[in-house]
Parts: sequence; structure tokens; C-alpha cells
Amino acid sequence: MSILDSVRKQITPIHPEGYIFIALFAIVALVLHWLWAPLGWLGGLATLWCAYFFRDPPRVTPVLDGLVVSPADGAICSIGQFAPPPELGLGPEPMQRVSIFMSVFDCHVNRAPVTGRVSRIAYKPGLFFNADLDKASEDNERNGLIIDSTLGRFGVVQIAGLIARRIVSFVQEGQSLGVGERFGLIRFGSRVDVYMPAGARVLIGLGAKTIAGETVLADFRPGEPERHFKVG
Repeated sequence: MSILDSVRKQITPIHPEGYIFIALFAIVALVLHWLWAPLGWLGGLATLWCAYFFRDPPRVTPVLDGLVVSPADGAICSIGQFAPPPELGLGPEPMQRVSIFMSVFDCHVNRAPVTGRVSRIAYKPGLFFNADLDKASEDNERNGLIIDSTLGRFGVVQIAGLIARRIVSFVQEGQSLGVGERFGLIRFGSRVDVYMPAGARVLIGLGAKTIAGETVLADFRPGEPERHFKVG
């Protein structure tokens, strides 16, 4: 392998959605540098952060029937039984939900937690509370997907956060998704909720860090023992 190939493998790809924002940050940095050099350096750091925010690294997804993988990079901020948003059409009964909070330093490209078909996409305008709060699932702007899989119907909800002002969807109703495939992106801090059908055994604890398309959230296979966690 050549040195050039080695360098290329170390460079994380940037999602095309971020090109315009990186360019705008760079232009502002140049203007600030022209006004006063120290401001230009700060603008340069902001431009580097913007490029880092829109990174889209490849992921190695476990392909095994019964597994549910994380749709987002971040930290688990909520686990429990919650009623899904009414616009998803999943009914009023509580479902197992796992919520992942994404900070402005996490990768914001979202990936499908299971293989299936997108049977519904439901957008709901709303507020912009801190996405780490429970009420964000009810009050914030959100975009929900229903994925029909062999395990049942899953609800995946992208929720805007305190800073986020744009939820981007890459898929359409009727489209098939493979587990770990990209389905959307949220700009600048947000959250993703996963609503699972009955039978899901959660294999992750509160506060755990997740990697989209790689970290296993739950298992539907029979015989998987319940897991407990401690913070050390």
C-alpha cells in the first residue's frame, strides 16, 4: 500500500449535505481574518469543527436476524416503555423505547436499526427544547419513520434539539432499507428515539455511548439473558 493510500484511509469522508455549510464557514473565516487575524483563526477552528460535524465514516454493521442496532452516534439518555407519537399510527399502547442524544460533537448521519420497508414518514413541526429532556420527544420538531420488518413494526423518530433547525431525510415511503443504511441527518445537536415491537430485550444501559450502525441496542432472539450494567 502506498503512502498516499494510507493517508486516504485515515481521512473520514464528509457527507455532501455539509459542503455548503463548510464553504460558508470558510468564507466567514476569511472575512474575519481580513478584519482582524485572531478572529480569522477562530473562524478557521469553527470551519474545522463544521467539517468534523458533517463527517460520514463507514461503519461495520452486524448482520444477524433479531438484532437491533443504534440509528445514531451519541449517548443513551432514556430507556423504558413510552407511547409512540400519534402521527406514526402505532397506537396508544406503550412500546419499548431507547433514546440516543447526539451532541454537536457526534456524527449526525442516521442509520436504519433493522432491515425493512419504510411504510410511513410523518413530519411534525414543533419547538426546540434541549433534546436531552424527556419532553423533547413530545414537543420538539420531529420526523418519524415506520419500518416494517420481519420482527414487527419499528418507529424511528429524528428529533430536533436546542440548536438543530433542520431534519434531512434520505428516504421515501415504500423504500426498502438494509440494517445500517443511511436514512437521514439532523443538523447541529439532536436526538433519535427507537420504538420497538414486543419481544425486544434491551442490551444497553443508560449513559452508554453508541455508534450508528454498529452498537447493538436490543435482541429479539430467544434465550438471550437479561443484562445489567454498572458505572465505573
